[in-house]
Amino acid sequence: MNNQIKHVWQRFAQSFRLMVGVPEYRVYVEHMRSAHPEQAIMSQEEFFRERLEARYGSKGRLNRCC
Repeated sequence: MNNQIKHVWQRFAQSFRLMVGVPEYRVYVEHMRSAHPEQAIMSQEEFFRERLEARYGSKGRLNRCC
């Protein structure tokens, strides 16, 4: 029963993070290890920086209002 509750909670938390646009580093690492083992895995800091730039554009565009 505890495992079920823990699993449901983890899925809920993951869904919430995806809804608000927070990428999951753990999922990225698992994907890279299984699908692209020959490629280097970004650090957590590099991963979040890359995701922010992909979502909002380059640093020069972050200061624009529209």
